[in-house]
Amino acid sequence: MHIGITYDLRDDYLKEGYGIEETAEFDRIDTIDGIDGALAALGHTTDRIGNAKQLVRRLAAGHSWDLVFNIAEGLYGVGREALVPALLDAYRIPYTFSDPLVLALTLHKGMTKTIVRAAGIPTADFAVIEDVSSLHTLSLPYPLFAKPVAEGTGKGISDTSKVDTPEQLSVLCTHLMHEFHQPVLVETYLPGREFTAGIVGTDREAGVIGVMEVLFRKHHEGEKIYSYHTKANYEEIVDYVVPEREAVEACSAVALASWRALGCRDGGRVDIRMDSAGRPNFIEVNPLAGLNPVHSDLPILCRLTGIDYNDLIARILASAIKRTDRGSS
Repeated sequence: MHIGITYDLRDDYLKEGYGIEETAEFDRIDTIDGIDGALAALGHTTDRIGNAKQLVRRLAAGHSWDLVFNIAEGLYGVGREALVPALLDAYRIPYTFSDPLVLALTLHKGMTKTIVRAAGIPTADFAVIEDVSSLHTLSLPYPLFAKPVAEGTGKGISDTSKVDTPEQLSVLCTHLMHEFHQPVLVETYLPGREFTAGIVGTDREAGVIGVMEVLFRKHHEGEKIYSYHTKANYEEIVDYVVPEREAVEACSAVALASWRALGCRDGGRVDIRMDSAGRPNFIEVNPLAGLNPVHSDLPILCRLTGIDYNDLIARILASAIKRTDRGSS
């Protein structure tokens, strides 16, 4: 197959003057090299397309591909992750991962939790705050946890994200709204263990390929928030481990139910945290999970469970091919 690769390259945006945290979700060149190498090892020819604007130019010039391996995150708006899939749908070109509806929905954490809760899946009580003046009607018990409603990679999350008083919440929401120009998700703080579950496949053929726990090292015991800073410095702050069988089974059930309820496809991650009673709760889903061969959570999880990087890419691709009419191309 002739496979195009769509992505947002972080270095390109840094050269244009965007900041470090602003570009946190975008990919490094070694991620693109890893995906390209894995696809080539599977016998496919590849074409590095790039971001949405570069895709538009290629489509307008009449280019096409049997399938596109899409990891483009987009830059602006709550629907930014849906842009590339929508363009590809317009040209009837199949692609990996979820469709525009799912990618727009799941970037908005409040909308996502609404669907998950309606499906009967445990998730912390929450509210979406669009104006700080509405905080006086909030009835959730403290402590609370607040973060931007539509960011990833821990952006906007720090040690101050957990708040104990209305005054702290007001200050935090004001800061987040000013910094990220979007509503804030406020939810009941979950004090228990934190996990992420890797999933490959679509609908009834989806399955959990592994669960890993995020454990803070002893010299960072006071820092229990899986923040942007923690993710950027994970090698110094946390250890990733495979938890006991009971935790794996419980987290897998929540993750898979969430994945199916939201209509996610091909591969990704579901983040889970336990409440005070040790029950796994849905935090959020990442249907465009990072795929850096060394540093991203999903490949790390796979290494812990004996799945090498090329095998992960092969499984994702196989899921995408199976649900399209290009399997014989």
